[in-house]
Amino acid sequence: MGFKCGIVGLPNVGKSTLFNALTETSSAEAANYPFCTIEPNSGIVSIPDKRLTSLSELVQSQKIIPAQMQFVDIAGLVSGASKGEGLGNKFLSHIREVDAIIHVVRCFENTDITHVENSINPLRDSEIIDTELMLADLESLERQTQNMSKKIKSNDTYAKNDLDLMKKLSRFLSDGIPIRLVDLTYEEIKKLKTFNLLTSKPVLYACNVNEDDASKGNDFTKKIFDKAKIENCDAIIISGSIESEIAMLDETEKKEFLKDLNLEESGLNRLIRTGFNLLGLITFFTVGPKETRAWTIKKNSTAPEAAGIIHTDFQKGFIRAETISYDDYLNFKSEQAIKDAGRMRVEGADYIVKDGDVFHFRFNV
Repeated sequence: MGFKCGIVGLPNVGKSTLFNALTETSSAEAANYPFCTIEPNSGIVSIPDKRLTSLSELVQSQKIIPAQMQFVDIAGLVSGASKGEGLGNKFLSHIREVDAIIHVVRCFENTDITHVENSINPLRDSEIIDTELMLADLESLERQTQNMSKKIKSNDTYAKNDLDLMKKLSRFLSDGIPIRLVDLTYEEIKKLKTFNLLTSKPVLYACNVNEDDASKGNDFTKKIFDKAKIENCDAIIISGSIESEIAMLDETEKKEFLKDLNLEESGLNRLIRTGFNLLGLITFFTVGPKETRAWTIKKNSTAPEAAGIIHTDFQKGFIRAETISYDDYLNFKSEQAIKDAGRMRVEGADYIVKDGDVFHFRFNV
């Protein structure tokens, strides 16, 4: 499934370094000058999920296939990007193509790495990004409003409601409020998706710190966490330098390295999982001797929709979903024991998938 998280921020905040570590490649050149990333680099990463390993061990699968998501490393943005400064136009067009934004903010001092604003101030940096995205959205809404006004003149019955919503959103943007922070009705949210506004996308703040601050953060990260709390979104602490080192180690070496730093897991694992949640995704599983596999689906999806993720024929001919919760699978150890205990459920077409469900779909085509 094509779920994309875009990694954005000012130049030289560590976006490409994090992307390289995420994909465990050096496909994105990390250099000490602005705009070293011109075309967006894209990488598919696996979602870390201990449940997958546990299920596989119980059924002794030959292989494990984790869920995946896509990360896109987007060129650094500067003040004036909405007017074409730097690589502004390319930057903005690339953001329109992602589903969620991971906003990397620099929370470390290092005189060897230049800063486009000549000082370290993560709140100011994040506001520069927000301002440019809001200005771009205002320009986009202005164009859409002009087109909608023409439809009203032709007596389009739906155009007036759309125009009213566009004007409402423009007022919030003019007041410096990103669309993701605006309280909208369910119908307005559905319509909003068709406007393709940059500031409507969910945001995760990733505070890039030096190695010494990786476990507890610093005064810079506290300010970003306070900002995230006000905006009702997530923030995480991550050290690009640490993650770059970890990416070069095997699993045993990774565990020892993290233990020495008083870290329970890598920052990238937290980044991936939080990005997964940011997109409103959950995981269901299929298990068997050949493979145990994690599948990705949007929250509040039905059992037939989950079946369709595996194969469209499964959804077209859906009969029922034989369903086991992950906890029951772990507790009873085998499908037969689960059946004997009466814990296998038969769910129909209206069943809403829960995170961790293990499915066996029955279908007829």
